[in-house]
Amino acid sequence: MLGKASSSQAAGSLSGSGALSHVYVQHPPLRCSVPGASGLYYDDGNKLLLSPTVDQVYSWKTAPYSPYTTPSVDSIGEGPVLSIHYSLDGKVIGIQRSNHEIQFVNRGTGDMFMQRCGSESESILGFFWTDCPSCDVVFIKTSGLELYAYEPALRALRMVETKRLNISWYIYTHESRLLLLASGMQCRTFTGFQFSFGGLIRLPRFEMAMTKAEANNKPVLGAEDVHIITVYGRIYCLQVDRVAMLLHLYRFYRDAVVPQGYLPIYSSKIAVSVIDNVLLIHQVDAKVIILYDIFSDCQAPISAPLPLLLRGLPRINTSSSQSTGKDTAHIIANDLGDHEGTTYGDGWMFLVPDFVCDTVHCNLWRIHLDLEAIAASSSEVPSVLEFLQRRKLEPNKVKQLCLALTRTLILERRPVPMVSRALDVLVASFSHSLKIGSNVQGRSIEGDQSNSGNQRAGGSRAIVNESISRDEHGKSVCGPSRGPDNESQKFKSVRVDNESINRTTGSLMNRLLTCSDPEDSTNQDLTTRISGAGVGQSPSHSQTLAMGVDTFNSSVSGQRESQVVSSAISPDEMYTSVFSLVEEEMTGDPAYLIAIIVEYFRSAALEKLKVNPNLNVMIIQLLARSERFEEVDLFVVNKIVEPSKEVALQLIESGRQNYLTRKLGMDMLRHLQLHHDYVLLLVQDGYYLEALRYARRHKVNTVRPSLFLEAAFTSNDSQHLAAVLRFFTDFIPGFKNTLDHSIYCRILSEMNPSIAA
Repeated sequence: MLGKASSSQAAGSLSGSGALSHVYVQHPPLRCSVPGASGLYYDDGNKLLLSPTVDQVYSWKTAPYSPYTTPSVDSIGEGPVLSIHYSLDGKVIGIQRSNHEIQFVNRGTGDMFMQRCGSESESILGFFWTDCPSCDVVFIKTSGLELYAYEPALRALRMVETKRLNISWYIYTHESRLLLLASGMQCRTFTGFQFSFGGLIRLPRFEMAMTKAEANNKPVLGAEDVHIITVYGRIYCLQVDRVAMLLHLYRFYRDAVVPQGYLPIYSSKIAVSVIDNVLLIHQVDAKVIILYDIFSDCQAPISAPLPLLLRGLPRINTSSSQSTGKDTAHIIANDLGDHEGTTYGDGWMFLVPDFVCDTVHCNLWRIHLDLEAIAASSSEVPSVLEFLQRRKLEPNKVKQLCLALTRTLILERRPVPMVSRALDVLVASFSHSLKIGSNVQGRSIEGDQSNSGNQRAGGSRAIVNESISRDEHGKSVCGPSRGPDNESQKFKSVRVDNESINRTTGSLMNRLLTCSDPEDSTNQDLTTRISGAGVGQSPSHSQTLAMGVDTFNSSVSGQRESQVVSSAISPDEMYTSVFSLVEEEMTGDPAYLIAIIVEYFRSAALEKLKVNPNLNVMIIQLLARSERFEEVDLFVVNKIVEPSKEVALQLIESGRQNYLTRKLGMDMLRHLQLHHDYVLLLVQDGYYLEALRYARRHKVNTVRPSLFLEAAFTSNDSQHLAAVLRFFTDFIPGFKNTLDHSIYCRILSEMNPSIAA
């Protein structure tokens, strides 16, 4: 059960919608109050919120999350409910009726059977369903684990394996497939198992750090003090040390559990959420949240502690009459209730990864990040861009924020090194998205956005994850067909990966990489598949314990719309949404903008990316405007500016003031084998005879003869006109029969009858 009801209403009062906050919940919540319900339960394997009554259970889907979801109802028979879970294919319901028995109900047939403990001296602490190939359901008892396979034809469970252990309590998340078993006098000794789709993996036993309070007083760890989270494809455990007021971090590998430092806490009661790979530490007593991005080794918070904000709360129109205002207040009070205007009540329970359930008033809220507020709270723009580029839930919003921040950075004429670092971040992000095959050009996708659990990330020595598509609930425990309530959802499981524990932190860790590069030679030899991995199997080097991650739709609207798949910014978008807009707004000496564009060229060259051709044209324009023609020559000769037709034409245009610059443009057209354009420009410049020779040599037959004839006529040189006419007569079959021939023969005879004859 999520929590016990409490009559205490001590809670923090919510500030208005304009309050400063980086995290918020959106009103209205999912209201799940059912008359006669015995409590609320969360089935994280199926992302269901459950409310059992005397003989039924109401279930609300939380993925995709919608506050207007209607529940489905199943019959479960009468009896007490200690815990309840649906099978991963949604066809069987398991209900723990007491400390010694668990009942199973087939949703399709209504068949029921009971599984009891073999001994009265042992108790069932809980159970869960799994997609591990060796078993379907796991019982956690005070005497150890029991692994069962579900046999629908026999209406029974078949014992697969037992593991004898002394267990005080346990924690398990389906997101990580990780089970931690606490034992010992202080419950600080842990044994871990991962029920992965590749097999059962047993972790080495380890102890958590605890600070001694007094000589004769040894603190005891409780289940509420330990949290399992999955961030960037890695599994961590967070442990609260109330004596030292620290939150210890541990990272799991297949053959080791490695401490990762600690974070300070400022409240005796701590809750944890993970949103889009951002770690949220709720300081419940202080009623504030501290955000961490533990992608790199830096454990500094993203921002200062700020409260949780409630958005969308109905407001009373104070401009109306007094009587109308009282009526409105009464209506809103009846519909809303005081409890929906407060945070961190005694009934609040935080669920993996980003829900909070008010067990007293039966409301479920979803927690959201306010990326705009986070971006506005720091002046260190390169770091903000790194943070934003690692976010995956709202790629379009992230992209627009990054573009706006970059524009502002340039318009405010921030120091060039700072802008250069910002550009490096964006270019590296786009380059990496190309390597992993992300769509950054706005490919249309349908449906809702995926949750953050399946996001992959890594740096120069980061782990490499490979998502494997599977059914939403893993393998079926009742046959190949799927339940009707679960057909629309999918999930991905991430394989177990290898990584050396004694990894080094290179300078590249400070650069943005939104995901590990599967093509990177550094990461290739760190990766291995563990199909059929068994208990006790240990590789020769430390291997990262990977998580099984559920990917669920998380959009509230549920409407189909075209959205960008990646927040990475392409060179084309950099030109259209940054440089072209900035160039229009900036006035005065363009030297600063030129320096910024040069830095962008440098960054793109390092990542071997081609910039938008229009950006090359822009820098030629800016240099010519400043009459820096010598630098134009250097840019072209050293190929800082990539040759293209657009650049060549701009050089020719800018070369009206400088002959050498124009010659560079003409030479570029010739080297690019743009013969048609080259011939046209020669004709326009009056070099029509040279153009004829060039056209003859390179077989250019796309230029109209009338252009050459018109140029020769304009020169008022009858001999040149006669030569052009003779050229086309000799080399173009049928030219004598054209209108151009007759017109210019008549003109030639008027200019010089002797030549025409």
